[in-house]
Amino acid sequence: MNISKRTMIFLGDSITDADHNFSPKREGEPSLGNGYVRQIADLLETKMPGKTNIRNGGHDGFTVQGLLRMLDYDCLSYKPDVVSILIGSNDAAVCMNTGRTLEATGFAENYRCLLGRIQEKTEARLVCMGPFIFPQPLEYSRWIPIIRKIEETEQRIAGEHHALFLPLHDLLNREAQRAGYDGITPDGIHLTWEGAGVVARTWIREVDRAGIFS
Repeated sequence: MNISKRTMIFLGDSITDADHNFSPKREGEPSLGNGYVRQIADLLETKMPGKTNIRNGGHDGFTVQGLLRMLDYDCLSYKPDVVSILIGSNDAAVCMNTGRTLEATGFAENYRCLLGRIQEKTEARLVCMGPFIFPQPLEYSRWIPIIRKIEETEQRIAGEHHALFLPLHDLLNREAQRAGYDGITPDGIHLTWEGAGVVARTWIREVDRAGIFS
């Protein structure tokens, strides 16, 4: 295993953000929030003690356009070794709340540009995670088709860029059916600590399996 310290940046919306600007900060490290990024950092510290530098680049309310707008500041300036991206829920909200199609918002073009710019400016390995929604409250069941379309779009573009893709929608909904929705999501969109743990453990397992830690 490489002995150099690896910089890993997590980009996304409020699910990634997880109040990282407001949660307690551990001495000597940037604030990581109280979601899956915090749990991944803890798992990696056990797995690779002292070998990772984790940064949370999540922003509440962000769409893929927001990630593009802040990419230099949040990501490229740090010359990361690994960039993980979880985006799409707010893009789905835009479609659902305005009646615009995914094509009209330019989602695919923006997502392709996002991955392309990261690969052009860094040598980072990319980990892309698909969006998710829970059908509780029931109104969110109407979002599932657009979430599925975003997931399919992201998976296709991730493949074009040889990025690892982790689909989360089915995984998290299976966990919610098993554990009870209240155990996984507080509102049908965000994750509880237990729900974030499902994402964190999946991320560690699949990234390890893909050889990104090698």
